[in-house]
Amino acid sequence: MSDWFPKQTIGDLLNQATERFGPREALMYEGRRWTFDEFRDEVDRVARALINLGVQPGDKVSLWMPNRAEWLFLFGAVAKIGAVLVPINTRFRTADMEYLVNHSDSTALILMDRSGPVDFLDMLREVAPEIDTGNATDLRPAAFPALRNVIVTGENHLSGTIDWDAMLAGADEVPASELAHREAAVSPDDTFLLMYTSGTTGFPKGVMHCHNPIRTITDAANRMATSSRDVILMYLPLFHCFGLYEGPLMSWVTGARVVLTTMFDAGEVLGLLESERATVMNGFDTHFFDLTHHRDVDRIDRSSLRTILLAVGMASSEPTARLTQQKLCPSLSAWGMTEVGVGATRTFLDAPENDRCIESGHPLPGYEFKVIDPETGETLPPSTVGELLVRGYAVMQGYYKRPEATAEAIDDEGWFHTGDVATMRDDGSIRFMGRYKDMLKVGGENVDPTEVEAFLLEHPAVNKVQVIGVPDARLTEVACACVVVEPGQAITDADLDGFCRGKMASFKIPRHLVVLDDYPMTSSGKVQKYLLRQMAAEQLGLGV
Repeated sequence: MSDWFPKQTIGDLLNQATERFGPREALMYEGRRWTFDEFRDEVDRVARALINLGVQPGDKVSLWMPNRAEWLFLFGAVAKIGAVLVPINTRFRTADMEYLVNHSDSTALILMDRSGPVDFLDMLREVAPEIDTGNATDLRPAAFPALRNVIVTGENHLSGTIDWDAMLAGADEVPASELAHREAAVSPDDTFLLMYTSGTTGFPKGVMHCHNPIRTITDAANRMATSSRDVILMYLPLFHCFGLYEGPLMSWVTGARVVLTTMFDAGEVLGLLESERATVMNGFDTHFFDLTHHRDVDRIDRSSLRTILLAVGMASSEPTARLTQQKLCPSLSAWGMTEVGVGATRTFLDAPENDRCIESGHPLPGYEFKVIDPETGETLPPSTVGELLVRGYAVMQGYYKRPEATAEAIDDEGWFHTGDVATMRDDGSIRFMGRYKDMLKVGGENVDPTEVEAFLLEHPAVNKVQVIGVPDARLTEVACACVVVEPGQAITDADLDGFCRGKMASFKIPRHLVVLDDYPMTSSGKVQKYLLRQMAAEQLGLGV
């Protein structure tokens, strides 16, 4: 008997969407518009160009650029030829980028030369100077021994790199039949996405997914009543699952039109909401705090807006969620992680306001949830705070080259241990309330404190450091470095910022510095972080 939800590949999904919605508009970016027919043609052209470049099934292709149309063409193309896409956070800097490209064994890196003040090409040159004069067809820099090609979009490229237009010209060398052959060889169970997410070990972990997020988004589309009449205003970064799945994948499942922006700017988003008659928006409370507090929010025509996916649960999210209902439209909530295929829960469209502003939604079909006592492993009764566990078809294939971390996260019964603090009502509704593992969530970005601590210990004035989260009105929380300095040394906020700036992603850089004589400790020698947070909040004059 066949599965009730037949498996398919991302390439199949795009081809079917083109057959269903061909002449309808699929994408608008910076004034340019593509129908589904035109969009699929661009994807196929990029796919043939990658084949001509020598990208093989299973090869890792790293992508380091902000939102733009080429990002989406590459997403479809890499999936169609059986390669694996490795998105890189555009807020990462040299050290993060170097780790991801190396750890993923990427054979190709595609990047934009620069975006605004950020010079991606120059950062790459810092770790791979071979791009100035190397062999562009087989680069192999010392820092990246597996890397054969660097492809650059934008106005600048170097002798050791391949210009985007030059790569596209190679598509003419590959017949359509070769692409069809490659597409047919792709299995829905093949890995197609390697998405790095911060963990508790101090290094990002590569989450492997096959093509089954299609089912998650199909079920989510039904929960949200999304159709080809919808216009999705997408400003979330495509290098995160939230933006990638709720934007292009949702469009290919439903025929909805995507209006894409390079980044989030509240004024631009409100203008596009009115001019493009957007019906759906997505994001965290950080986004909707800015939107609901923007001077233009009451001036524009918001009547087209039908629903908003706003992830809530923590108490700090509730005020923004309440204001969103008043200023914009009714929202839905959701909970998800990169490891479980993004949104594994959704609120219902007709849910009462409290559910939309406090709860994190009911499970989608095919997911099981339970809340356990993390000390004993016992399942807890309804509405009891504990650790959230999830099991289902969309749980990751594992962490790339990290079998021990995979075994630690997924138990013998297939339950993924999220490390999240949550409750589950007797009707199955989940509420996310925080993180057991002290992970910080800075404006929707995960920050592993141990990674930041390891970096800060390289500062000559730092003897010991603990990084904690402290409240922030806009970003929910930000990093605070609690430092014990070396004898005879001193350190200021400006010193710390200058040490970090340009070397790590800006959202990881501590916004506050607290200098202490020592830390509050347990009798067993562990730092009492709850007391440390209280001490930091008192010094900084912040609430807890």
